[in-house]
Amino acid sequence: MLPPSIRACLALATCILLAFPESVVAVKHENFKTCEQSGFCKRNRAYADKATASGSSWTSPYSLDPKTISVKSGQLTGTLLKTLEDGSELARLPLTISFLESGVARVTIDEEKRQKGEIELRHGSPARKERYNGVQDWAIVGGLTVDTKISGTAEQGEGKTVVQYGRQQTFKVVVKHAPFSVDFLRNNEPQINFNAKGLLNMEHWRAKIDREPKEGEPAPPEPLEDESTWWEESFGGNTDSKPRGPESVGLDITFPGYEHVYGVPEHAGPVSLKETRGGSGAYDQPYRLYNSDVFEYEMDTPMTLYGAIPLMQAHRKGSTVGVFWLNAAETWIDIVRSKASSNPLSLGIGGTTDTQTHWFSENGLLDVFVFLGPTPQDIIKRYSELTGYSQLPQLFSIGYHQCRWNYVTDEDVKDVDRKFDKHNIPYDVIWLDIEYTEGKKYFTWDKDNFPNPIDMQKQLDSHGRKLVVIIDPHIKNEGGYPVVDALKSQNLGVNNKENSIFEGWCWPGSSYWIDAFNPSALAWWKTLFAYANFPGTTPSTFLWNDMNEPSVFNGPETTMPKDNLHFGNWEHRDVHNVNGLTFVNATYEALLARDDPKHPRRPFVLTRSFYAGSQRMGAMWTGDNLASWDHLEASIPMLLNQNIAGFSFSGADVGGFFGNPSKELLTRWYQAGAFYPFFRGHAHIDSRRREPYLTGSPYVEPITQALRLRYSLLPAWYTAFHTASTTGEPVMRPMWYVHPSDEAGFALDDQFYVGNTGLLVKPVLKEGATTVDVYLPPSSGTVYYDYFNYETYTGARKTVQLDAPLAGHTPVLMRGGHILARKERPRKSSALMKWDPYTLVIALDNSFSASGTLYIDDGESFGFQKGAYIHRRFRFYPSDEANPTNSPLFLRSELDMSQDTKEAKAFLKTMKDVRIEKIIIIGAPEAWGSKTEVAVREDGQKKKTVPLMWRKGDGKRANWAVVRDPGVGVGKGWQVKF
Repeated sequence: MLPPSIRACLALATCILLAFPESVVAVKHENFKTCEQSGFCKRNRAYADKATASGSSWTSPYSLDPKTISVKSGQLTGTLLKTLEDGSELARLPLTISFLESGVARVTIDEEKRQKGEIELRHGSPARKERYNGVQDWAIVGGLTVDTKISGTAEQGEGKTVVQYGRQQTFKVVVKHAPFSVDFLRNNEPQINFNAKGLLNMEHWRAKIDREPKEGEPAPPEPLEDESTWWEESFGGNTDSKPRGPESVGLDITFPGYEHVYGVPEHAGPVSLKETRGGSGAYDQPYRLYNSDVFEYEMDTPMTLYGAIPLMQAHRKGSTVGVFWLNAAETWIDIVRSKASSNPLSLGIGGTTDTQTHWFSENGLLDVFVFLGPTPQDIIKRYSELTGYSQLPQLFSIGYHQCRWNYVTDEDVKDVDRKFDKHNIPYDVIWLDIEYTEGKKYFTWDKDNFPNPIDMQKQLDSHGRKLVVIIDPHIKNEGGYPVVDALKSQNLGVNNKENSIFEGWCWPGSSYWIDAFNPSALAWWKTLFAYANFPGTTPSTFLWNDMNEPSVFNGPETTMPKDNLHFGNWEHRDVHNVNGLTFVNATYEALLARDDPKHPRRPFVLTRSFYAGSQRMGAMWTGDNLASWDHLEASIPMLLNQNIAGFSFSGADVGGFFGNPSKELLTRWYQAGAFYPFFRGHAHIDSRRREPYLTGSPYVEPITQALRLRYSLLPAWYTAFHTASTTGEPVMRPMWYVHPSDEAGFALDDQFYVGNTGLLVKPVLKEGATTVDVYLPPSSGTVYYDYFNYETYTGARKTVQLDAPLAGHTPVLMRGGHILARKERPRKSSALMKWDPYTLVIALDNSFSASGTLYIDDGESFGFQKGAYIHRRFRFYPSDEANPTNSPLFLRSELDMSQDTKEAKAFLKTMKDVRIEKIIIIGAPEAWGSKTEVAVREDGQKKKTVPLMWRKGDGKRANWAVVRDPGVGVGKGWQVKF
């Protein structure tokens, strides 16, 4: 008889062959729809083509009935009338424009007949009749308070209604009645236009007409529209019954004067989104948002991937605006740019560019939030107020994660753990994929290969390390398995269109899927994670939710049939893109519930599928990438788009999931991955082992350096995550975000800043490269320093070349004017660094000034919500800013942003012995050459002097100085006088 491990591998191979019967070398395009194969996408594109071909004679068939308009209590309401092609009736569409206190506007259009349930469903379907209005319950957590001061203040006349709103009433909405359109202005300048191209399209309910002539009766009239995709669609062997008929919503949204648009992840393409209909280098398909399990995805394509955040930002010099399309159904977005010359004789030179976007979703409400900026920080702040801020993660989770499919035994795990220590390579978490279970049944352990998971975790705990195990939403259909028995008996699974439990195929074979929309399923799911119910887990065990798009191997487009039914009888088509979020929410809540409610800890959950709001619950990664240089290169723009869409805790599998990277590629990937917000190495079951220590010299040394660099900068990373959790500002920032007036940086997506640290990172992304070209924006001669050797470069809209030998470091520059904190003592994990002292690194600008912040808490609990944290601002400045060269210079720890609570005082007491052990000043003045000491005074203490060491820079290197052991506490106020 074969050993259990071999049997498990054979079973897994069989499952893979059943799911993917051919040798996989790239994404299987035939498994996923193009726009032409998606009925509503094809219809909406045809509608746009008809409007374009008609030119100036095209008139949108939508008008706002002026008799229904009301402006009161912060809302404009009215009824849109849709003139049907045959003129026989008018479809009535309730309109609401809400003006929120934040300055955000929300435009919502519903359909009266569906809203009132005055429609008939085909096939006797039990599905809901309304357009789905529940995505708000999952994606939105705040920011919806309307500005009640806006009441009866609208201007009426000339066929339009005008409302002033926002801060100091600088925003304006102009609603034109017939044809209906909405213009959003800031300071009387147009920023965003709705329906300017007349592409608004709400497919109203209509009864299916039997076009087959009946004997003795006149033939029914020919349809005025193409009905071939209205009533059913077939793809991949599945027929969608479409009981509600056609119900898509579409709208053109124009950004006048804006050439660049960003966001709408997840796609494997550039950060500045491409055109999709004409234009140089354009795609031939719209950007698609339909969360899918895409095996070995391709580069530079608008093809859908695992997650969907329908937030788009438009940017031009000095101005950013945005829209958030709140719809959980399949969605496509076309992008077209048009350039208009200010002078007809200018041949296009000096004109402005408009970006015209066309959004369409299969069903649901038309529900769009409008952000008028004017800065990118304003957009992400307002969006985060609505959907929630990024989770403040546990400190361990921003360290390094070691994963593969699969570590095969508990002894294998312990051996990997020991070898990391043997080679002095830090890491925080080791991961187990599905093979740890008994026969792919979640909440179990393979007793042959993992007989003692508690003992395994005790070894990890000895160095403060954690374990992550995978649990997916599919539950194996096997008799005698208590989890599936409870799922079925309590009716907690997703149902098929007949309202019986849906059965599909995934890793375990025949499976059912938990319906995480169901409150009873959520309550049940919580119980499964209790330590008593999931033996073998400990407080150091955390979770990975994969396959939650959901992935269904034998389903259409490798997912669920759209006419499946969820809790409340909503169809799967209504909720598809938010499905993954609900599952992560269930797991997040379960991890909270397993701990003592008096001492809750922040959960860690990694998700593959996501939607707007998923950032509140954990981390994401970019899925099943390849061990190739183009996938390494694509990871940067993919993560930048995640970050500006509010989901900072994001990463890509280091080394590539599929395939075997060369040692050069693996090294370069670690050097880049050390600057991903989420940093995990992962590999496929068929790939060779590639733990860092296996690479050997000369590769293991630079990989170890990259990992140690990550760990030394953990204080700066944690501070950046805190900023993201309170303001929404991204941890990983594109050039246009930091330099919004520098047009040369608007499309750059191979270099980025880390939070507010001033660190500008340019990873090596090309095979064989030993140098990189870093673009430095114009910023009044701002100086940049090489992070490692202090060579100086001046920003002046120019590109500088940095050496980047494979055996060296990731090229990193530090922008003058910034202060960051780091820890310099190498440890085995982040937990062992907790009480280590801090080093401040100060990069002076040309006026001898710099500033920065440091955030510290216990790294695991929610105590920070009650003030148990330290948040200090460091400021280096001349006493006379008008004459910095000849005035005393000071460094202060000031602006204690902690709360005055008992929890705050208790935390400060635990940190009383943690100190600043070193202060490094880069760009130190020449005048310090004769100085040997500085004066230090901590609040409540006497002034003292401590040694100062100054070094003159040679060649291009800046002067630098070090204050060793100033003897000040990290949580105290203090001053150093130079």
